[in-house]
Amino acid sequence: MTRTPLLAGNWKMHGTRQEAVALAQKLAETIGRVPGREVVVAPPFTALECVGRAIAGTQIRLGAQNVHWEPKGAYTGEIATAMLSEAGCTYVIIGHSERRQHFGETDETVNRRLHAALAAELVPIVCVGETLAERDADATAAVIERQVASGLAGASSAQIARCVIAYEPVWAIGTGVTATPGQAQEVHHAIRRQLVGLASDTTAGRVRILYGGSVKAANIDALMAEPDIDGALVGGASLDAAEFTRIVRYEEKEG
Repeated sequence: MTRTPLLAGNWKMHGTRQEAVALAQKLAETIGRVPGREVVVAPPFTALECVGRAIAGTQIRLGAQNVHWEPKGAYTGEIATAMLSEAGCTYVIIGHSERRQHFGETDETVNRRLHAALAAELVPIVCVGETLAERDADATAAVIERQVASGLAGASSAQIARCVIAYEPVWAIGTGVTATPGQAQEVHHAIRRQLVGLASDTTAGRVRILYGGSVKAANIDALMAEPDIDGALVGGASLDAAEFTRIVRYEEKEG
């Protein structure tokens, strides 16, 4: 089954509104229309609306870096699905390892956020990944299987088909160390096989599985040559317009 590659830039806690708009305007010029690719940028909450205006009329989609599961309430510092939709978001990143590591995100809260996103017609990008200690202990398969099963718990096959999964080995995020294409493909393939059991063969064939973890122009071509890698969730490299443009315009290899 043909899956449209998805290249998403997670800007994390970088960029004032002025800086974010300047970056968005550059990207609108270079990758505003790239055939056969889908592009998402996820700026900080404060820059969502102005970035949305900067990419209006292009094929670049707007994403958020997090969302709460309640529609409103006394949840200081959180953000609701309606707020993201109003700002123009169509995607939302859920369960990023930095959220898990620094802000107490758990498999359960990832699942609650996922269902809120689905109910609001937002496309969730669900992040999973093992730590270096877990990889060294040969626990990668068990950790990923648990995170995928817990994150998607209670979702129907049709709902799972609307989701995106991002495999981000924690030991490769922001370290400059990237999983080899073979290591990434092995995990991506295992996730896709798990999706067969959680949903169906058809759904497993539809779900896009992204790789994240020190993705850059120098390694994107090799990563995208793997059959189960459907795109990338890019961190630091997405803050450089030229670098991210090259990532989006990766060169497909003939197998």
